[in-house]
Amino acid sequence: MGKPTGFQEYNRELPAKTAPQERVKTYNEFVGMYSDEKLNQQSARCMNCGIPFCHSGCPLGNVIPEFNDAVYRKSWEEAYEILSTTNNFPEFTGRICPAPCESACVLGINKPAVAIEEIEKHIIEIAYAKNLVKPVAPFIKTGKKVAVVGSGPAGLAAAAQLSKAGHNVTVFERDDRPGGLLRYGIPDFKLEKWVIDRRVKVMEEDGVVFKCNTEIGKDVSLDELTRTHDAVVLAGGSTIPRNLPVPGRELKGIHFAMDFLKQQNKRVSNTSFDAEDILVTDKDVVVIGGGDTGSDCVGTSNRQGAKSIRQFEVMMQPPQQRTGSMPWPSYPMLLKVTSSHEEGCERHWGVNTKEFLGDENGNLRALKVTDVSWETDVMGRPMKFTEVEGSERELPCQAVFLAMGFLHPQHTGMIEQAGVELDERKNVKAAEGAYRTNVSKVFACGDMRRGQSLVVWAISEGREAARKVDEFLMGHTMLESKDVVSALAY
Repeated sequence: MGKPTGFQEYNRELPAKTAPQERVKTYNEFVGMYSDEKLNQQSARCMNCGIPFCHSGCPLGNVIPEFNDAVYRKSWEEAYEILSTTNNFPEFTGRICPAPCESACVLGINKPAVAIEEIEKHIIEIAYAKNLVKPVAPFIKTGKKVAVVGSGPAGLAAAAQLSKAGHNVTVFERDDRPGGLLRYGIPDFKLEKWVIDRRVKVMEEDGVVFKCNTEIGKDVSLDELTRTHDAVVLAGGSTIPRNLPVPGRELKGIHFAMDFLKQQNKRVSNTSFDAEDILVTDKDVVVIGGGDTGSDCVGTSNRQGAKSIRQFEVMMQPPQQRTGSMPWPSYPMLLKVTSSHEEGCERHWGVNTKEFLGDENGNLRALKVTDVSWETDVMGRPMKFTEVEGSERELPCQAVFLAMGFLHPQHTGMIEQAGVELDERKNVKAAEGAYRTNVSKVFACGDMRRGQSLVVWAISEGREAARKVDEFLMGHTMLESKDVVSALAY
């Protein structure tokens, strides 16, 4: 424990951010770094609880009190070693994780939680600056070949761990560059792409081979992969978006959120794309969906110079504090004001889109919407909604982004050809803890297996799947288990 009285002496502080009116002029990250003094103070707030619930709050099982103590003592190599034992990519989670660990922080019961996410980001950035991040693959290889399909966070984590175990790993990616959702789903203002390139370079030094512009099921069959590799890991993500099939859906100006975000990311990186430009300069924009993807559309629309931006959510406005249905240390569904909302956005809750309205040229001109009221259960959880009589109205709009989540992975191509079984949600069927599909030598992890989730869960799934692949190939594994690491910490 760095300082026994630290949580009493210091308040939670986050690094300074560039002012909204300035940061919307670029697509660069805008969150600063702590001074040495502030970083020391924030790490001192950790109480080193007798039962550290932050461990269980983190899907990776990060050993948080220990790395906070090392940061307080400025023992950077120790802090990095502790953090990297459970997390392959702190530079990603330190920027874009919703920090469920902080929701489980014991200090958070009656005070603002420890700034765990920011401390994590500082550990890895200091580690890079001090040249502590180095290849870890053993000199002597096992001779086993593993193919990883998909280079998002789950695929990258599986590849990194399997390489660490001494296997020869090849990652297949259908896009032109590795990163998956990290590269072509999350805007640069939240995660600049040099951060991904820096990590990919380390993995390549570890011996991981990346083959981009290669779609399994189209350019190469899964059968071929299984014939030429000792194991295959499917980590293609959940990529089929939820649609809104109401009248007028065919009008021009209605787009899935990821088409918009991916195109802008390519534009920022000077990468060509075939699709027609999706630009909202001087347009009235409506984002349908209240999650992080919708928020990213808001931030991107602000940077493109939209005339106005509204964000719709059919659910009612979440509470600002925990309720009886959200007891500590569970992850609470509270009102979240993102950096994109700070930059300018009208947020509307309890709104249902009834129809898209167009002009004589087939272009979107307005939405027909109604307000809704929700029926809740005894715990205050929503069950079903009814439209509010007399609330129907039209709202001018020339661009809509559908950001209502993702249903399941793409079935056409690889999954259909391979005969991989699906579960009731149409995800690849592979039991948690085993990660094996019904097809011989084929494993699955990440959103492709569990459904749409968080980046930190994808990394966790990739790591755990890698352990099972290693056991399958070698009969045993020396790769770390999050449960064992957390147990040994205490």
